[in-house]
Amino acid sequence: MAVSDHVDLPTFIDGVKKRNPGQPEFVQAVQEVAEDIYDFIADKEEYHKYQILRRIAEPDRVISFRVCWEDDSGNIRVQRGWRVQNNNSIGPYKGGIRFHPSVTESVLKFLAFEQTFKNALTGLPMGGGKGGSNFNPKGKSPNEVMRFCQSFMNELYRHIGADVDVPAGDIGVGGREIGFMFGQYKRLTNEFTGVLTGKGLEYGGSLIRTEATGYGAVYFLLEMLKNKGQDLVGKTAVISGSGNVATHAAEKINQLGGKVLTLSDSEGFIYDPEGISQDKVNWVKDLKNKKRGRISEYVKEFKGSEFHGGGARPWGVTCDVAVPCATQNELNGDEARLLVKNGCMAVSEGANMPTTLEGVHVFKDAKILYAPGKAANAGGVAVSGLEMSQNSARISWKEEELQRLLVDIMQGIHSRCVEYGTQSDGHIDYVKGANIAGFKKVADAMLAYGVV
Repeated sequence: MAVSDHVDLPTFIDGVKKRNPGQPEFVQAVQEVAEDIYDFIADKEEYHKYQILRRIAEPDRVISFRVCWEDDSGNIRVQRGWRVQNNNSIGPYKGGIRFHPSVTESVLKFLAFEQTFKNALTGLPMGGGKGGSNFNPKGKSPNEVMRFCQSFMNELYRHIGADVDVPAGDIGVGGREIGFMFGQYKRLTNEFTGVLTGKGLEYGGSLIRTEATGYGAVYFLLEMLKNKGQDLVGKTAVISGSGNVATHAAEKINQLGGKVLTLSDSEGFIYDPEGISQDKVNWVKDLKNKKRGRISEYVKEFKGSEFHGGGARPWGVTCDVAVPCATQNELNGDEARLLVKNGCMAVSEGANMPTTLEGVHVFKDAKILYAPGKAANAGGVAVSGLEMSQNSARISWKEEELQRLLVDIMQGIHSRCVEYGTQSDGHIDYVKGANIAGFKKVADAMLAYGVV
């Protein structure tokens, strides 16, 4: 065997950096996984011989395309669109579409890489992919959003299919955008297939899809606490974000007896010492989904609450548990140290890679209960997978059945993390457990195919 098959971790990461210049998010995601995988594969010759980790860290393909559309003033606008198909060893590519100014090829490659392991952890037959555009739907009229979505699908439809690649929503892409894209796909192909998930219930969508990511993150949090003989009753929670994931995480924490103290958006965060009750959560949902307002408006409605502006983040608020639900790298090393210092005992990531690599190391070194996004926020894609099954069978399951399946899937992910993440002192390293469990499933499938 060639010596290069057994390069050490720093050499491997240097290679990733050289092959992906100017892509820090992608390099960060690969490094976080590789740090755990390297020990696991040290004595497993086949993984080295067939360069499995190197191959997973190289997407099957990255599709980049121009998206032209016309705004309401008649101006021609040009955006860039992407679809990253990372790995389809265990099923069709599966992962969301994100519309946000921060979208770059690096961001989408990191998300598709993470998605590969996340989907493997669910136990469902789904590969990893991600797509999006630097288009910003905020401030656009419904007609402008429709024209952009149709133009985006004019190219994307060539690369997706119910058994090929099944996109879903993500930041900036909700039910409205999915509807516009599905309508255009149907127009272009003359097919009605389960090619997108997160659809409306009227045309093949699944119940509880909207709630699934936020609910799932809290179910995983509860499993970690139960493993320590605890629950959420009476515990205070700090949540970032105020969109779909954050509001449903808050909703589930309320249902399980916890008290939510914060929500946020890009302008800052609100702190409500009385707790953000279900009525208040419903108000925020209405503010964000219908009025498309800013979280700062909360303090005008609910006396006694505070707004901390200037893009402030809520991690300095004393809490028992934290659920970051906004975006990548929103929780840095200093903020992680502050959470630990203030007595935070558990972190469950509702967003994708919201904690920087330094922050991850802080949580791991402090040995608090820390669930990475690829495990904790897999509930959304799990229900997307169930939507795919319903579409294939031309059936629709009841809410009680889907809630039961979601809880089962999150408990299964927790068990897989425990299996591979339990340390000699009994502490469970959920990051390591999630990385190894996800990697092993994908890697063993890749070995079965030979070199492809």
